[in-house]
Amino acid sequence: MKALVYHGDHHIALEEKPKPQILKPTDAIVRVLKTTICGTDLGIYKGKNPEVADGRILGHEGVGIVEEVGESVTQFQKGDKVLISCVTSCGSCDYCKKQLYAHCRDGGWILGYMIDGVQAEYVRTPHADNSLYRIPQTIDDEVAVLLSDVLPTGHEIGVQYGNVRPGDAIAIVGAGPVGMSVLLTAQFYSPSIIIMIDMDENRLELARELGATHTINSSTENAVEAVFKIVSEGVDVAIEAVGIPATWDICQQIVKPGAHIANVGVHGVKVDFEIQKLWIKNLTITTGLVNTNTTPMLMKVASSNKLPLKKMITHRFALNEIEQAYQVFLNGAKEKAMKIILSNQA
Repeated sequence: MKALVYHGDHHIALEEKPKPQILKPTDAIVRVLKTTICGTDLGIYKGKNPEVADGRILGHEGVGIVEEVGESVTQFQKGDKVLISCVTSCGSCDYCKKQLYAHCRDGGWILGYMIDGVQAEYVRTPHADNSLYRIPQTIDDEVAVLLSDVLPTGHEIGVQYGNVRPGDAIAIVGAGPVGMSVLLTAQFYSPSIIIMIDMDENRLELARELGATHTINSSTENAVEAVFKIVSEGVDVAIEAVGIPATWDICQQIVKPGAHIANVGVHGVKVDFEIQKLWIKNLTITTGLVNTNTTPMLMKVASSNKLPLKKMITHRFALNEIEQAYQVFLNGAKEKAMKIILSNQA
């Protein structure tokens, strides 16, 4: 089968690999129909995760058809169309019982990281009963891909951890796919002001289409000063959706007393935590990796067609064009790329 294989810092290649096999009775083999590229995949490509083994098939988001199931799988059978969750859950360990599926003792984020992932024609999915979701006919395959990771990440780690409430003023720092997912799902909770901050005017334009009440281009104006012109005391919730020191610094500076800072971005270098200024502000600061415990709810919302998720999809490629797709996503601002859909034509 064809698969996108990692060979170290800035070295990936589309190669022929053996089709995966059932290794445990709880496994399923899924023929991938649609997948995508995540910012986390770019981090691996750039050498941000040296623990990723040479030869690993990348990718952790996808939709496919069940090809084969292990003898212990009871919820799925051959021919089912399924969403492949980015997080694998055994469903029985102490963390899973707390719905902290990201920290499952025999799972968590392993696809495309610790085991072979979905940027391939086929993928082995461990703990299939708890890690796959049957897709209703009312959800488009491309939209379903966004439910693998990006939408639950924005909702759970940005909106829920940020405790967004009706009437709040919130700021989202970073208008990439995760930031846009925060923007869409924050509107479930009726904040009065939604400020999107980014350096890319194309993304800010899309943010306005998707519901941002204000946008700030941090490449042309001081983002902190601009926020305080909109909300004089600061925001109730600041959501960091990039994972670099500069965006974290903005979040620290724009929150009012009693506010929340929700960090969603994946950080690769240390940041300064201005505790000498923040200790007195009664802040709540959260971090996290998506648990996907809200995926079933988000599937119901998506099936109602009330979320304009298709607007987040900007490019489409065949799976055998995946190396070109990576280059487009790496140059997202120039290419005006948001979410890329890859289709397996086999």
